[in-house]
Amino acid sequence: MENEYSVVAEELTKEFGDFTAVDHISFRITTGEIFGFLGPNGSGKTTTIRMLLGLLRPTKGSATVLGYDIERDPEQIRKRIGYMSQQFSLYNDLTVSENLNFYGGVYGVTGKRLRDRKDYILEMANLKGREREMTKNLSGGWKQRLALGTAIIHEPDMLFLDEPTAGVDPISRRAFWDLLYELSDQGTTIFVTTHYMDEAEHCQSLAFIHLGRIVARGTPQEIKETIMKGQVMEIDCANPDLALSTLRDSSLFDEVALYGALIHVVGADLEAHRSTIEHLLRDKRVEIRGMDIIAPSLEDVFISSIKEEDRRVGRENAE
Repeated sequence: MENEYSVVAEELTKEFGDFTAVDHISFRITTGEIFGFLGPNGSGKTTTIRMLLGLLRPTKGSATVLGYDIERDPEQIRKRIGYMSQQFSLYNDLTVSENLNFYGGVYGVTGKRLRDRKDYILEMANLKGREREMTKNLSGGWKQRLALGTAIIHEPDMLFLDEPTAGVDPISRRAFWDLLYELSDQGTTIFVTTHYMDEAEHCQSLAFIHLGRIVARGTPQEIKETIMKGQVMEIDCANPDLALSTLRDSSLFDEVALYGALIHVVGADLEAHRSTIEHLLRDKRVEIRGMDIIAPSLEDVFISSIKEEDRRVGRENAE
C-alpha cells in the first residue's frame, strides 16, 4: 500500500571523515504511529533526523519521507513536515499570537485558514487568553506547547520532535504527550527522540540506537519479550548504594543498576546465583528485604542492548 509507511530508511549511513555517526541503519515508520528513537548523547539520533529532513546528505544508503526521496526532494519533504527541537525555535520578543502569525507566514498559511489554525492551536495547547503574552514570560511548559503549535500550524503529515520534553517538568511532559496522542489519532505520524523511558513506553514502536547502529527495534512489548538476554532480579535491601558497588565489583553479572531504592541485576540463570548474591550482600552486612525474578523493564533492555553492542564493538576492534 503506497501510504503504509511515512518513512522507509535502507542502510542509511553518515560519515564525517573517519568518524561514522550513523552506520547502515534500516527502519520503517508506519503512517499515523508514534515512533520513538532512543539513544544516549552522541548515538546518532539528531544526525539521522537531519538526514531525513534533507539537511544532511547521506554518505551511503537511501530513505524516503512521505514518499519523497531525501536527496532528490528535500523541499517537498519540508513543506509537509513539522519540526520541533528541545531549544524551542520561538521568538521570545514576540507574543504568542505573533509567533503563530510568523510561522503561519513561513508555511504560507494566511487569511481564514491562519485564523482557524490559530484558534485550534490555542484551544489544543490551552493557551486561550495568553495570545498577547510575551513568549519570554512563558514557563517552560507553555513554551513547549507553543513550539508544538508553531510546528503544526500548516497541518503537516508528519512531525519530527528532537528531545521535545528535555528540561520540562513531569506534569507538563504528561500534558504534552496527551497532545501527541491527539495528533496521532488524527493521522499525524510522529518521530520523537527521548531519553525518558516512561515516554518510550507510550510509543507504538521503538528503535534503540547506539554508536550509530540500531541495536533493538519493535513495539515496547516486543522489545521486552524478545531482545533481552538473560534474566532480571530485583533486590530490595537496606543499603542499596553498598549493594550496588558490591555486586558490580563481583563481576559475576552482565549489569547491575539502581532503580530508585531497588537494585536490578541482569544475567543468565540468576535463580542459580541467588545464594551467591545473598552471601555477597550479607558479608557486607546488607539487610536483604526481598529478591525476585521480574519481567524486564524497557530500561533494563535498553541498558542490556547498549552493553551488548559495546562488547560486540570491542570484539571487532580486538580482531
